[in-house]
Amino acid sequence: MTRHALLIAGIVVLAAAAAWSRPLTAPLSEGVYLEALTWVEVRALTQGGKTVAIVPTGGGEQSGPHLVLGKHNYIVRHTAGKIAAALGNALVAPVVAYVPEGPIDPPGGHMAFAGTISVPEEVFAAVLEHAARSLRAHGFETICFVGDSGGNQAAQAAVAAKLNAEWSGSRFKVVHVGDYYDPTANGQPAWLREQGESDATIGRHAGIRDSSELMAVFPEGVRPDRRAPDGGRFYSEPTGVIGDPTRASAERGEVMLQLKIDAALRQIRAVLKSDQS
Repeated sequence: MTRHALLIAGIVVLAAAAAWSRPLTAPLSEGVYLEALTWVEVRALTQGGKTVAIVPTGGGEQSGPHLVLGKHNYIVRHTAGKIAAALGNALVAPVVAYVPEGPIDPPGGHMAFAGTISVPEEVFAAVLEHAARSLRAHGFETICFVGDSGGNQAAQAAVAAKLNAEWSGSRFKVVHVGDYYDPTANGQPAWLREQGESDATIGRHAGIRDSSELMAVFPEGVRPDRRAPDGGRFYSEPTGVIGDPTRASAERGEVMLQLKIDAALRQIRAVLKSDQS
């Protein structure tokens, strides 16, 4: 073989080696849900600046005879996606569906109703903590807990405080987005009162707000013929409803959802702005 041929062969070998050793790439996806992306797409998106992670928490709990058990999961997956899209630099982790719903043995709280699944507070907190640590390892810098259920709020706040203390001085931060759920911060009851509703009709569980939101995002999860004020007053057992779901509508649900989304965006944007100053 001539010197020229050897040179050509060497170039070919080097080119082949370079081709085999190059890293995987992916076009930047428009999607925001981690579970619908490949790992290569996630890496490309975080390297491209999408470093905010939304961790939505829901739950599997009773919501009266008219709403399916996965109510919170359907709602928070929808709102988390809207929050991420509005921020423009965020992706959404899978919904954390196993949350504290009451004591298991003997059953108490929501666990008194068939189908509810509960975990201890410390188990839920551990899942949140290690989800946040995982997301940090993959390049996410701001990790936001967005909880659609009241029982999720305390652990979210505690884990955020713990990790922020540990990560103090770094670029990493955890945000408990409490304004999303807080009725004073999100303004849902105030808006409904403006529409002529009372505290009794608005209710506190499976009433106008929950029912309207699910009607807007997952109407198949609502049993319209089973709606009744307080779930019906003449049954021999609790219904799990506090409020009047007959006054719910998908149109009201769109307003309720947007109020929660806007409250979350205000809080998250304030944190991001303070990080830049």
